[in-house]
Amino acid sequence: MGSPDNFQRLWTPERMAYIKGENKPTGTGPEDGCPFCDIPKLSDEEGLVVRRGTTVFAVLNLYPYNSGHLLICPYRHVADYTELDTAETLELAQFTQNGVLSLRKASGAQGFNVGMNLGHVAGAGIAAHLHQHIVPRWGGDTNFMPVVGRTKVLPQLLRDTRALLAEAWPGD
Repeated sequence: MGSPDNFQRLWTPERMAYIKGENKPTGTGPEDGCPFCDIPKLSDEEGLVVRRGTTVFAVLNLYPYNSGHLLICPYRHVADYTELDTAETLELAQFTQNGVLSLRKASGAQGFNVGMNLGHVAGAGIAAHLHQHIVPRWGGDTNFMPVVGRTKVLPQLLRDTRALLAEAWPGD
């Protein structure tokens, strides 16, 4: 109501569109606005692409669980892990390893959640285009904000995180 009540507030109104699912892409196909098919057409900075490979690419999650939340995506529009060919499977594994290494180097991450949600019932937001999550973790990163406040506090802009991870990526 606007009356002082000794509570501090962190307003994140831009998250409301995500919460409500507004303009959420279906990702049902390359022609239906699949973001993982569209991202490679953008510049690295605009698309938040950290690294491009021959068959897969690493991109920052636009709605991260933690700072540095990476997604490893095949360029080819496939829904299931079993649909990847040998080259895609091998490069996805290598990109996962390099993503972990770059996150350790750039952010000092102490642990990781790595995995895929295959299908909507498994929690995939865009089930039609396979993507693997690499979520960096630190001791104490699960605090009252997401638990009670249902708000994530991200200490760095996505573009800045992308630049740090691209610089820390092994090789080249």
